[in-house]
Amino acid sequence: METKLRILSDSEITQVHERTLSILASVGVRVDTARGRKILKNAGADVNPKTHIVRFPRSLVEDCLKQAPRKFSLGGRRPGWQFPLNAEQCTLVADGGASYIVDYQTGKRRIAGYQDWLDATRVIDSIDEVGVYWAMVDPGFAQESIGDFAHYFRMMTRNFTRHWQDTTHNVEQSRWALEILGAAFGGRENVCKIKPFSFLITPVSPMIIEADHTDAYLEMIEWGIPAAIMPMPMFGGTSPASLISTLLLANCETISTLCLLQAASPGTPVIYAPCPSIMDPYTGRFTGSEVEHGLLGAAVVEMARFYDLPVEASAGSAGHYVPGIRASYERALNWSMVTLSWPDLLVGPGQLGGSMFLSLEQLLIDVEIFRRSSRLSSGINTGVREWLEVDLAAVGHGGNFLSRRSTLDALRGGEEVYMTDYDASDTYETWSAPGKPTFVDELRDKVRQITQTHEPLPFDDATERELEKIEQRAREGA
Repeated sequence: METKLRILSDSEITQVHERTLSILASVGVRVDTARGRKILKNAGADVNPKTHIVRFPRSLVEDCLKQAPRKFSLGGRRPGWQFPLNAEQCTLVADGGASYIVDYQTGKRRIAGYQDWLDATRVIDSIDEVGVYWAMVDPGFAQESIGDFAHYFRMMTRNFTRHWQDTTHNVEQSRWALEILGAAFGGRENVCKIKPFSFLITPVSPMIIEADHTDAYLEMIEWGIPAAIMPMPMFGGTSPASLISTLLLANCETISTLCLLQAASPGTPVIYAPCPSIMDPYTGRFTGSEVEHGLLGAAVVEMARFYDLPVEASAGSAGHYVPGIRASYERALNWSMVTLSWPDLLVGPGQLGGSMFLSLEQLLIDVEIFRRSSRLSSGINTGVREWLEVDLAAVGHGGNFLSRRSTLDALRGGEEVYMTDYDASDTYETWSAPGKPTFVDELRDKVRQITQTHEPLPFDDATERELEKIEQRAREGA
């Protein structure tokens, strides 16, 4: 039987939904995009032309919820790889946007740059459990010109070969992104079919659908690009100071954005992805270390399952600034909560200090935490073959089961007992001889090996030339 976690009762989930409908109908959402207001007005919403407040009738919300697809798959350019959503599977999304890196060679903090972004992208490409790309380092280098953006987007598609999730900052960037995707996958029709890219759209808390990124996504919507809707209300800061009200606000912002996207193009694939968080009371900032992030992340999964929508869940970051014990126990507690709720996508390994610091060693630790949490989620197998009463009768009283075939199969198969490469199986003397290396020391060598040897799947020569031409035209202002 699989292990299942419940944070909210059925009645409490229904309350969140009903209160969401009431708030959207009475309080409404400020919609800063003129294009979005026009779409919603044509769909039957009440739009105030002066305040830009949009109120959503219950019938509009219910119709839009019905139009959103329940199942679809995320694709990529790795042959044979796809990830079905709402199919009882879970993969990691690499956390993103770090301003600093804890250098794995020196152990010191420094400002992250292009090479750090490239190294991180190749590391996550080498890890099977990371199915979805985020830019782990803030790609500020991509915003200096449209040519720089085209280069970033092209290099993203080259160096990570599963699914990409990112955002564009304006309509012009969206047009270049679509041209690059079309060249990489053989045109619009294939992009619609494969879905190699999803757009991260983030309403502003409290209760604002902002203009620039929303318009940037609407420019892409006819290509069937999935939208991951991720408002980030912060307890006591940009949301009221209770967990349930923070969840309610996140739900209002997610559902109102879903309505806009369905009104713009019915059947648009949507991922329910709110990221409610806790404000650090001492500084007012996000640290991500609070254990309540695990509760909120699990509750997000339950709300998505209520709507039968694919779900991308977050469970905070880690407040500490270096990889090791503190960051790992914070991550383990929060991730175990969310993983036992079993989202489709789980954000995200590797970040420290409130997602401002990237550590590639911590990334590998976090992947191991995910593997162990996934084993907890799969529970205890009670199938007919697992009772092993025949073995018990054959061994009898006082014997042992070391030589039984079932013991070998269980330990080699990895399904009954999770076997990790990181467990200490050497003696104390063997471990202490080279100077008692820490776990982080061992992972530092692993990171070095990956960055020096991993080569992502290359494009064929014709595609590579076409992508180079697109970047060149972007740099020339064509």
